[in-house]
Amino acid sequence: MLGLTRPRHRLATVIAVCGLLATGTAVQATTAATEAHAATPHRVLFDNAHAETAGNADWIISTSQPDPLGQDSSPSVETDWTGALSSWGVALQKTGNYSLKTLPSGSSLSYGGSSSLDLSNFDTLVLPEPNTLFTTAEKTAIMNFVKNGGGLFMISDHTGADRNNDGYDAVQILNDLMTNNSVDSTDPFGFSIDSLNITSGYPAAISDSTDPVLHGSFGTVTKSLIANGTTATLKPSDNSSVKGLLYRSGYSGNTGAFFLTSTFGSGRVAFWGDSSPIDDGTGQSGNTLYDGWNDTGATNAALALNATEWLSGASGSSGGGTGGGTGGGGSTSCTAAQLLGNNGFESGSTTWSASSGVITNSSSESPRTGSYYAWLDGYGSAHTDTLSQSVTIPSACTSATLTFYLHVDTAETTTSTAYDTLKVQLLNSSGTVLSTLATYSNLNAASGYTQRSFNLASYAGQTVTLKFTGTEGSSLQTSFVLDDTALNVS
Repeated sequence: MLGLTRPRHRLATVIAVCGLLATGTAVQATTAATEAHAATPHRVLFDNAHAETAGNADWIISTSQPDPLGQDSSPSVETDWTGALSSWGVALQKTGNYSLKTLPSGSSLSYGGSSSLDLSNFDTLVLPEPNTLFTTAEKTAIMNFVKNGGGLFMISDHTGADRNNDGYDAVQILNDLMTNNSVDSTDPFGFSIDSLNITSGYPAAISDSTDPVLHGSFGTVTKSLIANGTTATLKPSDNSSVKGLLYRSGYSGNTGAFFLTSTFGSGRVAFWGDSSPIDDGTGQSGNTLYDGWNDTGATNAALALNATEWLSGASGSSGGGTGGGTGGGGSTSCTAAQLLGNNGFESGSTTWSASSGVITNSSSESPRTGSYYAWLDGYGSAHTDTLSQSVTIPSACTSATLTFYLHVDTAETTTSTAYDTLKVQLLNSSGTVLSTLATYSNLNAASGYTQRSFNLASYAGQTVTLKFTGTEGSSLQTSFVLDDTALNVS
């Protein structure tokens, strides 16, 4: 709205954001996280926030949550940690190459937030037979996590396995994730889960000596186990990377896939049609468990562990995909990705540090897409707003392009004097300005959004803070409105 003077106090619909963190502190924290990641390159989060222990299920790696090391810091056998997935967790822990955490009951999945259990801090998310629906925000978080390079391990059970009697089983919940989310609901992974209850069977692996899930560092996969489970239907016309690895007896091609892989964006996906294969028969007292992990007629341990390794980016590509995990294995290659968290501001105040009220869904200005945007200044009095985010540009990437859409409207009438300005800058860990990429002003006022683009390839290997600073003079408002930011690397 041209000439709009913004009220000092924002509308009730506006999300108030915490004040800007000290830039140096924010960058140093990110650098520390990067260094920790280098020491434990494969970061895996097991979900226990969606009734994974309801009924007889006990799909946890340890009762010590979020950190299983609180139960035993150096486990050697499955019973050193308590849970039906303890064999899985202990096997990964013993390699020394994995950092494992559990999202506890009562928590929520997020991506781009400040929590230590936020998905931005992990390479792989394991969903071991969830039994409550994911919220809209959680589905957005999961899909964006995968799209930006994360690994997603989806484990279902048979239809009707509603362990907490809330009306939803894992088949419905995982299908809902794929078909009812705000990121991509057009069959993003290239498969759907079948509503079946297959009582028994030993699905066999396809013949493919090059597949890293079937032939990984944890062993060769030949068969898996069905003990009341289901399968999936592949839809390669929707996603050509989808690939069935193990099939129910008598099935092949696009039907009867018991274990499959796919890719989405820069990330990787694996699906398993039954929770029995990951059950090691040990866990909390009172649960009826089944030792599928050590079933002599199958190679379930190798399948679970190889898939975890592949999802975390430690192996070569599978299923035709080229994407890797967000940090998988400290690879020297560059995975094409979009690096900014909450880049369209649709998650409100997460990821960005900003002045109060900058990230908003106020109807007084208009987003380019979605509902939220960033609105700096517009008060018609002396005022300064800031918006910033710290990001690490991988050293192996030769292309790094920053883009954002900017709309400027103003009540200023001059055609020659820049009374109100918006600076776009890069800062280092000490808060020193490395570069002022651009300065916009009331002289750039125009209807609609204009995309701005900058080459940041020279900053590869560095952690930098992208900072927008809007400074307004003593009278006549100028609004700097931002949306749909991106930092694409390849």
